[in-house]
Amino acid sequence: MVVFDLFSKRQKRSRGEVPDVYQYKTIPVELRVQIVHIIRDAFGDLVTYQPRVAINNFIFIHEALCREYGVFRLGGQNDPDFDAVVNFFLQTQETEKAIDVVELTFRVIDRVVRGRQHLYENRKLSPDEAIDELNQRFREHGVGYQYESGMMMRVDSQLIHEEIVRPALSMLSDPMYEGANAEFLSAHSHYRTGKYKECLNDCLKAFESTMKAICTQRGWEFSVGDTANRLIKIVFEHELIPSFMQSHFTALKSTLEAGVPTVRNRLSGHGQGAEEVKVPESVATYALHLTASNVLLLTRANAEMR
Repeated sequence: MVVFDLFSKRQKRSRGEVPDVYQYKTIPVELRVQIVHIIRDAFGDLVTYQPRVAINNFIFIHEALCREYGVFRLGGQNDPDFDAVVNFFLQTQETEKAIDVVELTFRVIDRVVRGRQHLYENRKLSPDEAIDELNQRFREHGVGYQYESGMMMRVDSQLIHEEIVRPALSMLSDPMYEGANAEFLSAHSHYRTGKYKECLNDCLKAFESTMKAICTQRGWEFSVGDTANRLIKIVFEHELIPSFMQSHFTALKSTLEAGVPTVRNRLSGHGQGAEEVKVPESVATYALHLTASNVLLLTRANAEMR
C-alpha cells in the first residue's frame, strides 16, 4: 500500500511541524488507527470474509497476551478475538503494552503469514510491505520504535539505525553468529525496557561471541573463557584488520579494548557493594551503538578476509 504524501502533510512540513526528535512515551491515536489498517491489510478482510486461518492467528495472539498479563480476556465476554486485541490496542494507556500488541502481531505476520500467504484471502499487503509501512508510520509520527528481526526496537537515531544497527543485524543473521545475534537482540530488548545494566551485559556477550564465532570459523586458537581483551588480541594477531592498515587503526583498537568491555566492567559486571550503581541511559545508548559498530566491522572484515 502506497503511503501518500498528502497536502496536509506537506503543509505541516513547510510549517516545521514534523517531529525531528523521537519520543517514546505515547502512541498517538492516529498512529494506532493506521497500524490497525496495516494489520487488516496484511491478514485479509477479517470483517466480511473472516478466513479461518486468520481467525486462528488472533485466537493465538489474544490468548498469549491474556496469559502474559494474567487476565482471562482483553475485552468483553462476547468480543471476537480480533476485536478484543484491536480494541485493547486502541484503548490502552500503557504504551509498553500497546507495543506488545504490535510486536506480537507483526511477528505473526512476519513468520506465520509469510510462510502461508496463499491461505489469506483478500490480503492487500505482503509481510514485507506491512512491516515497511509500519516502520514508516512510526517515523512519520516521531515515535522511536521500529520492527526489526522479530521484535520492536527502540530507535534513537534513524541514521545510526539504518547505517549501523540494521547492517549489523543483517550480518549476524548468518547461522555462524547465532549466539551473538540472540545476545544483541536481548541487549535491545533490555534497552527498550530500561534495564540498562542487563543491556550492557548482553552488549559485551554479543561482542565476545562475534569474535569467538570468527575464531572458530578460522580455526584460530582461543579458550572458552577468554575475555574481550584476549579475543581482540587474537583477531588483530591474525590480521582480521589488514596489516597494512593496522597503523591507521590504533584508535580503533583502543576503542575496541576500552569501549564496551570497560563500560560494562565498571558499571555492570562486578559487585557494586552497598550503594547501587545506576547505569545512565546515555551510557547504555553509547554501548549499544558501539557494539553494533564493532560487530559490523568484525563481521564485514571476516567476510572480506581470504
